[in-house]
Amino acid sequence: MSDFEDIPGDSDDFFKKLAKKMFREMEELERAVRSGELRGKWDIESIEEPDTKGFVARGKLQLDEPLRLPTQITDEVREPLTDVFQDKENVKLYVELPGAEKKDIQLSIKDGRAEVKAKNFYKTIDLPTQDLESEKASAKYKNGVLEVTIPKKKTAENEQEPKQDIKIE
Repeated sequence: MSDFEDIPGDSDDFFKKLAKKMFREMEELERAVRSGELRGKWDIESIEEPDTKGFVARGKLQLDEPLRLPTQITDEVREPLTDVFQDKENVKLYVELPGAEKKDIQLSIKDGRAEVKAKNFYKTIDLPTQDLESEKASAKYKNGVLEVTIPKKKTAENEQEPKQDIKIE
């Protein structure tokens, strides 16, 4: 039997477990509404038809205080999404830090690696080359994205003649 022949059976098992979990959670929601734990206007219907089984829940939850994420989630350090690009002159990093404040972001470059720290984010990024002038690096933060530009060291290979504009007649 090949590895791929197991996939339909594995998928079936997964969806059965998922359905059981969803039904348990909907039954818990229904119990919480009926007991008064969840206040507001609620209408929960159970659907029991051939080939169809489930729930339809309609309602508006009435809360005494706004919903907040559990502290174990908000205190968790996450790895931000990053993109690394390079051209002849620079290496560019784009680091997504949604919700971070500019004043809380720390950036350092050493030994071919960039390290980014922010409130709930941390990541070490391997740079594509170590021939960089990290002391000339620049960074800007806008709309939750940190953009870092690190110039490459000038060598005879990547030095270019100055740009000269040519008039077209």
